[in-house]
Amino acid sequence: MRSTAFVAALAACVAASPSLKLTVTGPSAVTDVDNLSVKATITNTGSETVKLLKDPRTVLSDWRTNAFAIEGAAGTPAFTGIKVKYSPELALKSGDESKFAVIAPGQSFELTHDLAGFSAGNVFQYVDSNGQLATVAADTQSHKLKVAGSLASAKGAPNHDKRGISRRAIGYTSCTSARQTLIATAANSANTYVANANTYLAGISSGTTRYTTWFGTFTSARFSTVKSHFSLIGTDATSTTYDCTCTESGTYAYVYPGSPGYVYLCGAFWNAPNTGTDSRAGTIVHEQSHFTVNGGTDDHVYGQSGAKSLAISSPADAVDNADNHEYFAENNPALS
Repeated sequence: MRSTAFVAALAACVAASPSLKLTVTGPSAVTDVDNLSVKATITNTGSETVKLLKDPRTVLSDWRTNAFAIEGAAGTPAFTGIKVKYSPELALKSGDESKFAVIAPGQSFELTHDLAGFSAGNVFQYVDSNGQLATVAADTQSHKLKVAGSLASAKGAPNHDKRGISRRAIGYTSCTSARQTLIATAANSANTYVANANTYLAGISSGTTRYTTWFGTFTSARFSTVKSHFSLIGTDATSTTYDCTCTESGTYAYVYPGSPGYVYLCGAFWNAPNTGTDSRAGTIVHEQSHFTVNGGTDDHVYGQSGAKSLAISSPADAVDNADNHEYFAENNPALS
């Protein structure tokens, strides 16, 4: 996940902005990328304690997401880890302290990552003195190293994920009968969302309120991209295997983008409504859009507010953001 953001709650309401430093350290050389691990250290260089959310897009989380920007003379390698539907707001409301890293002034939080010169995302969100989310960029010290052997990792997606959408029936892994019923209903609703989106897009040729709210200023190129994504998703929701082994309560679902036809459902999915904002059906649309064969969307931002802002500030990223596709499909509240 390319865009990184940490939600930080101040221990006390103060006017001062937090000050953070992000450092990446590791070996100077390794034989191949599977022998590579680096340490990300977040240091509180300010005067107030900060409470940082362990967002799966960031170096504070041990999820195998795209938290690092890997650079080299030959360019940037393709990302083969997972993409996650996650809600910072839901995590904030949960009261679960394990989802946060509390850092006192002068103290640090460290986490070792198995990864390959790269830098880490340094944009943090925190709660300001008015209780609103604001952003701060940490000073960053990146790390360079030499990889002598293989640049391809053997730690990709599990083998059972790689069969793709070859079956024409929904499948389940480790799901109770009750959950299978919920999934089947959500998958059918997801198909309806996608069908309605395709019908809507086929009927417009310029920017409408619904389109511009989620995808920004209308251009024929971006419009074609959005149409392509929904067309490619089609009825994939009911030709997918759903895995119920994830128990992370703050996460809805995740996928390996290069492994279409296999979606992991997590704790937040079961507490969501079948349809509506951040619904089970919408989550499935979100995850289907991540698959490379369906356009390979990213997670630049999460949430309706962030998605609307992204459509205004960067329409090119909005048409590449999974939540923007989900909210366009859910259309709640309804826009025309």
